[in-house]
Amino acid sequence: MVTNTSSIPCKPLSSSFRHPRLSKRHNLRVRRLNRRRRVLKEEAKKNKRVRVVKMEMKNLKLFMVNRSIIEENEKLRQKALLLHQENQALLFQLQTKLSQQQKQQQQSLI
Repeated sequence: MVTNTSSIPCKPLSSSFRHPRLSKRHNLRVRRLNRRRRVLKEEAKKNKRVRVVKMEMKNLKLFMVNRSIIEENEKLRQKALLLHQENQALLFQLQTKLSQQQKQQQQSLI
């Protein structure tokens, strides 16, 4: 019994280990996805930088407003101190006047 080996097509051994070639359509799809991912990452970085710059500008504006409020507060504190000193001086004058009037009334009663 002799078998006819010529009727069975024989594939080379090396071709059976090869990976099937990916289609061009698949390669194109992968490239598009990779490009889209890269573009999205770049946009995210750009948006983050924009947000950081906006936050820094907002922080600077708030710092300047805060600084002006502190300066105004210091001016008002100085005015309040002067008014308090003036009030103390007027109170002292009033007390001395009243004490003099009381002495005069006591002397006139005697």
